[in-house]
Amino acid sequence: MTTTTERDGSRPNPPLLGALAYLVMNLPIGIASFVFVVTTMSVGVSTVIIWVGLAVLALAALGMRGLATLERLRVHAMLGTYVASPYRRTTEGSRWFSKVKDPATWKDMVYLVLMLPIGIAEFTITVTLWSVALYLTLLPLYWTWIPNDWQMVLWDHQVINIDSWFGTLPFAGLGMLVLVLAIIVTKGLGTAHAVYARAMLGPSERHIAKLEGLSTAGAIDWSNEWPSNATTYRPVTR
Repeated sequence: MTTTTERDGSRPNPPLLGALAYLVMNLPIGIASFVFVVTTMSVGVSTVIIWVGLAVLALAALGMRGLATLERLRVHAMLGTYVASPYRRTTEGSRWFSKVKDPATWKDMVYLVLMLPIGIAEFTITVTLWSVALYLTLLPLYWTWIPNDWQMVLWDHQVINIDSWFGTLPFAGLGMLVLVLAIIVTKGLGTAHAVYARAMLGPSERHIAKLEGLSTAGAIDWSNEWPSNATTYRPVTR
């Protein structure tokens, strides 16, 4: 009889509002994480020759792991996807060296740096789709307050010319189609980012396979690998 760690075969299914808020937040968070990583790593590497850089690099490693931990919590709270901690157990004598040598620390760094371009793309797509969708869908409600000289122009061509309430209805219908598209894209981006976060911030496939290959009977303390209340990873008996 062998006990293994069950892989999470389910696909993340984030809630719409959670995914929407998460994607919009990714731009400011991406800017902050990018600035932190680039600044601390640049200062640390450039001053390592006078030993000050070692302290800065240690602070950078600690900060990156802390930011990655917060990101796991944010993914879990907003996207409904649990991401297990991937860090190796460290000893008292080589704690800092073990953190630097841990591949998970460097994956955290890559994730935090890529949060900027990914955050820009996700923010732009999400805000553009929802802005256009709500603008067109709600047009029948506010078109009478639009100034007389107002018109939507795209590349020197008038896009919308409305002179009656009935004239807003085709655009409202188009807005509903865009709204459906916005919902689908938001859910899709949220799901894709949850999968990406689990791959970058969670245990590697090699680490999971290593745990699954070990026998039980006390060989593994599973509580240190997965939380007792997690449903994504749990011990099963075969």
